[in-house]
Amino acid sequence: MNNWRHWRLVTGEGGNLELYLEVADRSVNVLHSGVLDELEEVLEYLYTESPPGVILGSDPERAFAMGADVTEFTKLEGRSQALAMLHRGQKLFEDWANLDCPTIAAIRGHCLGGGLELALACDYRIAESSPQVQIGLPEVRLGIHPGYGGSVRLPALVGDMKALRMMVTGKAVSGTQALKLKLVDAVVPRRQLYPTAREILRSRPTGRRLSWRDRVPRVPALRNTVAWAYARGIRSVAPKEHYPAPYRLLKHWQGMSEDSTTALESEAQSVADLFETPQSRQLTRVFLLRQELNSQASDREGVSSVHVVGAGVMGGDIAIWCALNGLRVTLQDMGSEQIAPVIRRARRLLDRRPEDTRAVLDRLIPDPEGHGAEAADLVIEAIFENLGAKQELYRRLQSRMRPDALLASNTSSLPLERLAQTLDDPSRLIGIHFFNPVSKMPLVEVISHDPGQQPLIGRAAGFVRRIRRVPLIVKSSPGFLVNRVLMPYLLEAVRLREEGLPVATIDHVATAFGMPMGPLKLADMVGLDICLAAGSTLAEAQGVEIPKTLTEIVEAGHLGRKTGRGFYRWKNGEVKRLRSRKPSRDCEDRLILSMVREAVHCLHEGLVERADWIDAGLILGIGFAPFTGGPLALVRRRSTEAVCRRLEELEKRCGPRFAPGPGWDSEHLHKTVS
Repeated sequence: MNNWRHWRLVTGEGGNLELYLEVADRSVNVLHSGVLDELEEVLEYLYTESPPGVILGSDPERAFAMGADVTEFTKLEGRSQALAMLHRGQKLFEDWANLDCPTIAAIRGHCLGGGLELALACDYRIAESSPQVQIGLPEVRLGIHPGYGGSVRLPALVGDMKALRMMVTGKAVSGTQALKLKLVDAVVPRRQLYPTAREILRSRPTGRRLSWRDRVPRVPALRNTVAWAYARGIRSVAPKEHYPAPYRLLKHWQGMSEDSTTALESEAQSVADLFETPQSRQLTRVFLLRQELNSQASDREGVSSVHVVGAGVMGGDIAIWCALNGLRVTLQDMGSEQIAPVIRRARRLLDRRPEDTRAVLDRLIPDPEGHGAEAADLVIEAIFENLGAKQELYRRLQSRMRPDALLASNTSSLPLERLAQTLDDPSRLIGIHFFNPVSKMPLVEVISHDPGQQPLIGRAAGFVRRIRRVPLIVKSSPGFLVNRVLMPYLLEAVRLREEGLPVATIDHVATAFGMPMGPLKLADMVGLDICLAAGSTLAEAQGVEIPKTLTEIVEAGHLGRKTGRGFYRWKNGEVKRLRSRKPSRDCEDRLILSMVREAVHCLHEGLVERADWIDAGLILGIGFAPFTGGPLALVRRRSTEAVCRRLEELEKRCGPRFAPGPGWDSEHLHKTVS
């Protein structure tokens, strides 16, 4: 019926047309300018032909739509181009909404950003009953908010409070959650997706009215109160000076007109303003870097079975996460009593996903004897940080594993070349380093210690992508990248405490800068014994001293949250609030520049391939203030000369740990992704 590259139109039952998005030049469906060019032609055809109904779907092997092509955002030259792009998208989606015939979106997999905005322009929406379905408007994570009509249509569909929650947080919902929100009209198995869509077009059910609770925020007198309450609620996690997008969204919603043309223009003007902010530019850059890291995976389907040795907190959570993501997992420890808490933890996690409980628990297999190592595609060692114990385990494992299976350590600080010495083939061992908590931290370091390991590293990165995590390929070094940069920050916080600065003040300085959590609270949560062990390994390699306070507090048995006392007092997993006071002028620089300095050294030593990947790794691995673009982007913004001068000042007052060191004149430091 047409010669379009990205859209396929076929005639279905009863003369209804079925329009499938199949973006030709991408592995996923994204709404780039070429796709929108053809959508304009599609609309001209539909207006001419006037079919009885249209089903909007995607190629059977693809998700519905991942949203706009973010790379095109980086090519916008000024506010006028951004506004033109927004106006065009709005007009196309408005034309779709104004079709004379009924329309329905059949959603598989991800339906995000502009993809959801297009689905919102349909009369009906249905979703596949699959764990892969994710529906949301995540634009705030790029420093903007919905700009193709989403901020106008979503509140009208599900109610203002529910819509604001989705847009302000950027969090996606599952198909089941979308049904509860009345965002979709049905959730059905894959085989019933299109038959159900055809039946809805035939029966044309009437729309559901919003409840009185959902309509209350539309009362003009209440809008100011709702917007104020939302802004107050997000201030602690997303300060306005760091993340302006949610506040601009609230302002736009607060003054939104009942007239759709006026409301859409307000949306476009607001988003165009946000495109101009430095925060949006940096958050967009981080998004693209995340995609770049994901592209390192060579084979996402190469690992289907995993054997995990060590059922502690980290090993257990790795096993649960792998099982949740469809892999067969065997979990080994000294006995069933060590494994039982992991199964209980998995059940608690699955309370929120009861439809998946049986399948996930069937894939998570207790294996005290370790028989699973013989058949697994990947064996992950996650026992305690002891060189001898790990080496002895590898010696036993190598004779049981398949020759082609991957052997990986989850060590957080021990160099792989030392760990591998006990193996007949030392190049067999790689690192796959998860961060705690596994279910929330997106980054996984994939570590090599031998140039010949590249095929293994590509497979390991593929496994990381298979379980919906972001792989960062790092060369072996004490602490690798993330912990190596994190540890000077934690130790400097302990030194500031030794100097008499209150715990709450130190942590407040870090969170005010943009860190997700203060260093001393983070140390308590990780465990001060673990911090001391990892810090000692790194301190030996870097020639620095461990603060006496850290050693003394661990020797006293105060290990942080797990013992109820560390730098804070803990009760039921929460800390007792402490008083803060005005910090010294040096406090922020001592904390933040300790990380910046170490990041530059890691770049100089070639731990990762590109400077940009250091920024991405530290944002995803420790939450280094995302709106800054990362520690090396911070250097570029402040200038190398200014940062080095500040380090030299701190060196004079605090000692050689702040000496700038090598790497500051590297041309790689100043190369960045466009």
